[in-house]
Amino acid sequence: MFVSRWLTFASILGTAFAVPGQSLAKRTTVSEILTDIEDATTCTACEALLVILQALAHLGNDDFVDVITDVCELAGIDDDDVCEGAISREGPILAHDLRNMDVPSHTATLFCTTIFGLCNYPAVTEYTVDFPSAKPANATRPASSGETPIKVVHISDIHVDLEYEDGANYNCTKNICCRPYTTADSPGNTDYPAGEYGNHNCDSPLTLEESMYEAIEEYFSDASFTIFTGDVIEGAVWATNETNVEAGLNDAYNTRMPDYLNLVYGVIGNHDVNPVNSFPPAAIDTTISSQWVYDTLSSDWTQWIGSTAATTADDYGAYSVKYSGGNLRIISFNTNFYYKENFWLYEATMESDPSGQLAWLVDELDAAETAGERVWLMGHMPMGASDAFHDGSNYFNQIIQRYDATIAAVFYGHTHKDEFEIAYSNYSNPTADTATMMSYIAPALTPTSGNPTFRVYSVDPVTFGILDFEVYFANMSSPTYQTKPTWEKYYSVKEAYGSLLTPPVTDSAAELTPAFWHNLTVLFENDDSVFQDYYARKSRGWDVTECTDSDDDCKSDEICQLRAAESQYNCVEITPGIDFKKAKRSSSSSSSHQESACGESVIGRMFANFDGSVASLKTAAEAKLGSSFMDTIVNTTLSV
Repeated sequence: MFVSRWLTFASILGTAFAVPGQSLAKRTTVSEILTDIEDATTCTACEALLVILQALAHLGNDDFVDVITDVCELAGIDDDDVCEGAISREGPILAHDLRNMDVPSHTATLFCTTIFGLCNYPAVTEYTVDFPSAKPANATRPASSGETPIKVVHISDIHVDLEYEDGANYNCTKNICCRPYTTADSPGNTDYPAGEYGNHNCDSPLTLEESMYEAIEEYFSDASFTIFTGDVIEGAVWATNETNVEAGLNDAYNTRMPDYLNLVYGVIGNHDVNPVNSFPPAAIDTTISSQWVYDTLSSDWTQWIGSTAATTADDYGAYSVKYSGGNLRIISFNTNFYYKENFWLYEATMESDPSGQLAWLVDELDAAETAGERVWLMGHMPMGASDAFHDGSNYFNQIIQRYDATIAAVFYGHTHKDEFEIAYSNYSNPTADTATMMSYIAPALTPTSGNPTFRVYSVDPVTFGILDFEVYFANMSSPTYQTKPTWEKYYSVKEAYGSLLTPPVTDSAAELTPAFWHNLTVLFENDDSVFQDYYARKSRGWDVTECTDSDDDCKSDEICQLRAAESQYNCVEITPGIDFKKAKRSSSSSSSHQESACGESVIGRMFANFDGSVASLKTAAEAKLGSSFMDTIVNTTLSV
């Protein structure tokens, strides 16, 4: 019975709350306890709230979903259909977590950190990655070859909405608009008609996706290949199902990409599944499987990576394949196993290596090192981002440091921003000498967070180091955009920054080394105008704001994040307490400077950021369970 499980948590409920002079032992009803929680800003308060949520979870998935849906609707977090659709998908996963979670524990603290913002991040659980061989004493990055560069296109986060309608309402009440949700939203019935090529309140229409491919085909037909760092599916997570996600993936990979792009190496994004973010590791016993999406992507990618690599993709969405045009190995790995909104990861004892992917990655890199191959690593979520668990990021960084002479670069998407991350051998002393690896984070196609964008890299054909990159965008503010987007060069790294460094880096054959990027961050510190230019480009030239240290350490935090390919060092601070305000489209519960544009769950947003949250939970819980039953449980717990 779930009551007996509650009894082990009496010490939590009996500890003093943040409200001066009060303790839970003095409270006699759920209403009073939840009022205390609402007023509290401590980790203990969050653990007490987890206990109440556990009671609901032990009633079963259906009752849990009913209550949390009522909370979402009562609090006005989203439209009722969004609450019902998203929570019916995500709720059973969260209930599974709560039923299997010990409170207090490392897992509970982490949950309170990432979902509620009421605990500090727990220390990284020590784990030493096992390597089959020691790092060679003479392991160094190779010098640039000086040979004619090749071009590689990088696209990310296309978020194609197959239900986008030209003329539909772009000023709707949901996160994703430009759909005929109601008769009033339909073309011809709204004062806010969406254009043919998209709107900032909507994910990408097919016309925009095809426009980008046409530009790539026209201007970069000589590109050797394209990398795509994930997220095909749009953001209407409350309305997705296996059928339409599979159709969306097949449509992108089998219909449109092959029509324009000759060779594509893909990555699995957190949106490329249903429910969103749902990637249970192999060791978890559940009937909610993501095998169907691995099967789908394995089949879709076979045309480019071959059947052998596709076999691994069918296991957990990762693969390793040799590029036929040179001495380069492409390794695509599934970052969703380290993503804070993948609720499957909050197990009683969290796995150090979910599904054994890190061990697989080590084997692939060790074999590449032995064979003298260069490697590009590709993932969706940047492993230094605030979305990445500190533990998994630390273990991944151990691998990066071991094979930093073999890995030419790492490539990501997910943030929708134009940015980068630097890895260091010593994060307590980040310098040009200790900078070891670059992570290139590509901006998105979807207009929800900026102008539609893609990158083109200039690449050494021998070392496969990045020599430069150019960013291309379609300016949505142009008066001709809705007639036909014009894709134009936004900037290149060397043109924008190379001549400003000491010494200058303008030689087209010189690699953009980790030291180059570190020196650029030093320039940002010393020359504010250069930094503000970077910050404007980060948002793809849209909704540009100034980032200074005058109010909130914005500039210092931003530079800190650029110098953090390991997430525990990224200076993102957890804000204590539940913020009782309805979440805005671009808000972030943990940092105003590094936000995750991708995959924020409705449940996560609901608990982190909404009006009257705890009061709504009280109302919904008592409606489902009865106030006398809930009060009996509370009193039984407190009397032990």
